[in-house]
Parts: sequence; C-alpha cells; structure tokens
Amino acid sequence: MKDRMARSMVCAALEDGRLAPGGTIVESSSGNTGIGLALAALEFGLRFIAVVDHHAAPDKIRMMRALGAEIRYVEGDFREDEVAVVERQRLAAQLGAQLPGALFMNQSDNPANPEGYAGFVEELLAQLPNGIDGCVGTGGSMTGIAQRLKRHNPAVRTIAVEPAGSIVFGKPGHPYYQSGTGTPAGDEVGKVLDYGCIDEGVQVTDTQAFETARYIARRKGLLVGGSSGGTIYKALEFIAAGQLFGTVVTPVADGGEKYLGSVFDDDWMAKRGLLDPAIAAQLDAWLAARACAA
Repeated sequence: MKDRMARSMVCAALEDGRLAPGGTIVESSSGNTGIGLALAALEFGLRFIAVVDHHAAPDKIRMMRALGAEIRYVEGDFREDEVAVVERQRLAAQLGAQLPGALFMNQSDNPANPEGYAGFVEELLAQLPNGIDGCVGTGGSMTGIAQRLKRHNPAVRTIAVEPAGSIVFGKPGHPYYQSGTGTPAGDEVGKVLDYGCIDEGVQVTDTQAFETARYIARRKGLLVGGSSGGTIYKALEFIAAGQLFGTVVTPVADGGEKYLGSVFDDDWMAKRGLLDPAIAAQLDAWLAARACAA
C-alpha cells in the first residue's frame, strides 16, 4: 500500500519540476515507504537514499538495498525501543539540500502522500458495492483513505490507530517497539494528518499489536506486520463494543515476513516482556461472539 503513496510523491515532484530525470530522492523511512520509493526510483531512473535508524526492521533494510537504495544511518546512542525520527528528518533534509539534483520527499508534510491512496479507496468501493460503514487504520495512511471514503459517504466512521507512546492524539510520548507508525516525543506531527476526517484517534500497546499479529498468523495463516496487528485488534474491540457495525475495512499496510526475528520470535518477545496469552483469549472471545451473532 505504501508503494502507491511513494509513487504519488515521486510523480508529483517530477511533474512540477522539483525533481528532474536522473535526480536523487532522499527520504527518512523506517522501511515501507523506503521500499516504495526504491521501486519508484527504479521505474523513473532515479537515485534513492534512505535515511534510517536502528529501529527499522533489518529485513526492510535488506530489501531496500536489494532494490538499489543507498542506506544512511543516523548517528547517536538510542534505546532499542526509541525511534530516532528527529535525527532522521534532520539528516534527510540536510542531504536533500546539499546534494546536487536531490529532493527530500518529507512524506509527513507532502500533500502528494494522502493523494496516493485515491486508487486504493476506489478499488475498495468497487469490491464492496454495498458500501463501507467503518474503517480502522494507522494514522499515516488513514488521512488519505478517510478523506476519500468520506467524499463517497460522509457517515462512514473512521478510526485512526497509533502506538501507545505516540504524541499524535495528544497523549504523553514514550518509547515503543511498533515500527513505521506513530510520532515519537520530540518530533512534530506531520502536516498531512487531517484530524477533520478522522472521527476518533486511539492508541494500541505493543503487546496488543504484536500478540494480534501472532494470533492472525497462527489462526488465520496470514502474516501481517506489528502495526497491522494493532489496527486489527482495535477494529475487533470497537466491533465487540458495538461502536462499529456493518462493513468494516482494516487496511493491512505491512507484511509480517519482515518481523520473523522479532514479533514472531518467542524469545525476542519474552525478553522484552511483550508476551500476554490473555490477548489471544480475548480475540477468541470477540470472534466467537461475532460468529454467534451471525
């Protein structure tokens, strides 16, 4: 899904002249947007430099490198669960300003970011001809999706999910393990986030998100990323509470194959105190209740 947004930003920059053929894309990314930009760079014959930190999943870094991206790590002494977004943004902006023919995409403030989800929403609506009553997604992509959904149906209920520890919805910031989502303390909330199209913003803990991703893998045979586990957990919670009904969509923006050494590794989870069998029991109960209601 992020590849659509990445391509949208590159196309917009090429069309308005901010980026010239043969130029260089620079972006701060924890992985998924970077992978999308690496693909766009290949398509349009561009160079791509991804600015990353230790928080990015190693397999995302490997994938970007495999697609030809150049990787630049920020320097600093950071906790394992601390996202170095401020430092990444600073280095990416510096490279974009100093390198000839380079452009810092700045996805958090780039208006072409939410526009990249237009096609995704049209495909959803085509596949669900009876309409969509609710949508639960992560804050970053939710703006673009929610804006389009509400153009078709202003009554659709939109829920944006952020990691506990993100400052997006005014809660105190603290470290978290979820990758590629949220805004950590010390950073600024991106300008593309449109609170006006989001009906409610909620937080999900690392344990809830990761245990749900593991549950979906073991019960449904689907590998989804940790942040997607978070949106699924919150969607089921809202449905169980009777706060969402009808046709509810939860976009899965990240695959789980990049987290086999972390989210899906028992030792990794146990060492960080993230295991909680009560989450699986709760999910079982919610799904059983839905099955009985049907």
